[in-house]
Amino acid sequence: MSDKPRAVTVKILEKEYRVACPIGEHDSLRQSAQEVDRKMRELRKTAGRVLNTDRLAVMVALNLAHELLNTKSQVNHIDSDVLDRIDSMQNRITETIKTVSK
Repeated sequence: MSDKPRAVTVKILEKEYRVACPIGEHDSLRQSAQEVDRKMRELRKTAGRVLNTDRLAVMVALNLAHELLNTKSQVNHIDSDVLDRIDSMQNRITETIKTVSK
């Protein structure tokens, strides 16, 4: 079996696109395309047909990038909190061991 990417056809706003995709990631690509399609339809509905497809795609890309950056920031904040808690627990364990060892 080859590890070469395979072409997958996705549909966004009634237009089909063939995209190379690594084996095993076809479902993820299709889900991503469905999300892009949903967001483009949603934005087109609120903005009306004033936006052409290119502008609509750019606006959706910007919105998705914004969501991604916010999510990364939240994850980093959570990671920092977890590390702080681990440090606190290690300190408590060290202090407990010192107390028991006396």
